Amino acid sequence: MAGRYGNLDYPRLTKTSFAFGVALFALGALGHVAGPALFGPLPAWESVLFTDMEMIGVAIALVSPFLFGILLPLTE
Repeated sequence: MAGRYGNLDYPRLTKTSFAFGVALFALGALGHVAGPALFGPLPAWESVLFTDMEMIGVAIALVSPFLFGILLPLTE
């Protein structure tokens, strides 16, 4: 029997979205550290891109366990 939102695998969604957020944060932080060390000064748009990757990664990693692990399973 499908739930209200279809047949969703909440544990898998929680783990993969959390891992995506952590990976996005790690790539942004690595870009901030390794980019200037390997390629010299970065243009402003690349610095903004890495900063946005870090902030969005943290937001996804913090929100996804509550959304897919707690909120959506409780509403079915």
